[in-house]
Amino acid sequence: MIIYSAKQLSAYLRDERKGQSLTQQEVAKQVGIKQNTVSNFENNPDDCTVKTLFKLLSSLELELNVSPKNTDKSTQEWSEEW
Repeated sequence: MIIYSAKQLSAYLRDERKGQSLTQQEVAKQVGIKQNTVSNFENNPDDCTVKTLFKLLSSLELELNVSPKNTDKSTQEWSEEW
């Protein structure tokens, strides 16, 4: 999945949490944060710290992969011609 915004990331993590049948309270307890921190991340991710993000990823047994955007000039030019 490619994620382009903090809101998309928070929605993905929320859906993953729910898919694992975990409450915000359970996730928070697993990694030593407050339930309202989980809620704040899910509802207003722009104010989240990187530390909180990694705690949430850990609690859901997820990892973060970062890669360069596809910047193939020939593909970009081809799509611009249309």
